[in-house]
Amino acid sequence: MVKVGCHVSIGGSIDRSVDRAKEVGCETFQIFSRNPRGWKFRILADKEVEDFIAKIERFGIYPPVDHMPYLPNLASPKDNVYRLSVDTLKAELERCGQLRIPFLVTHLGSHLGAGREEGFKRITNAVKAGFSKVDNDVTLLLETTAGTKGSMGGTFEDIRHIMDGIDSKDRVGVCFDTCHVLAAGYELRSKEGLEETLRHFDRVVGLGRLKVVHINDSKGDLGSHLDRHEHVGMGKIGESGFKVILHNGVFRKLPLILETPVDSRRTAAENIRKVRELAACGNRING
Repeated sequence: MVKVGCHVSIGGSIDRSVDRAKEVGCETFQIFSRNPRGWKFRILADKEVEDFIAKIERFGIYPPVDHMPYLPNLASPKDNVYRLSVDTLKAELERCGQLRIPFLVTHLGSHLGAGREEGFKRITNAVKAGFSKVDNDVTLLLETTAGTKGSMGGTFEDIRHIMDGIDSKDRVGVCFDTCHVLAAGYELRSKEGLEETLRHFDRVVGLGRLKVVHINDSKGDLGSHLDRHEHVGMGKIGESGFKVILHNGVFRKLPLILETPVDSRRTAAENIRKVRELAACGNRING
């Protein structure tokens, strides 16, 4: 069996996200703990925090995962954006601690032409600043990226470079996005290709650092550097590729979270069922 879920809304009250996760059949789920398209946010009320924690325990949906909002850019050379980004990281670490959410996923941002070394420096300093102000058990997950122009984290070596600059390494892990990794140039669709990609990841980063998977298909092909998600089985990974991924021993042990498009072709619940269907097909492939 695989543990699969999706990103759900917190509309109305943050604890309602747990109800929505249960309704669509999640066994794990992801949220934005606030409006993802703005800098401002409201303080969580004690009642909704208590209700969120109580519902997680009652429904047994675990782990919940928080995702950083869209606006922060931890690699930004623009001082005002950078300051707001670091403040957001601190706030999200605190909110995860309040809600007993074990994982916070962050995009690594773009150096915006300032250069990769400056981008690495900005990211590592941001994470260190966040950890210095917030001391809790939340693990910050660096998300793999598609390697678009100026973006950070498009290679496993990028991820390792960032982690090497952070002192509290036990507080950092990786979120592996299947769409992004394929678009960045790592093969996932054949047993041999996936195993080589995971060997590479293990050599550079370490499989023990891999904590959560974003299980998304890709509109872009291998090495396209196109960050466009697709419904599971409808993109360049395809159903055959997802059978390989979902029968691999590494992925079967991890929380699998869908971030698929919102459109008329397939609902979140249907994507969850599709993942389970593909995971159950055929003989298991050891990984």
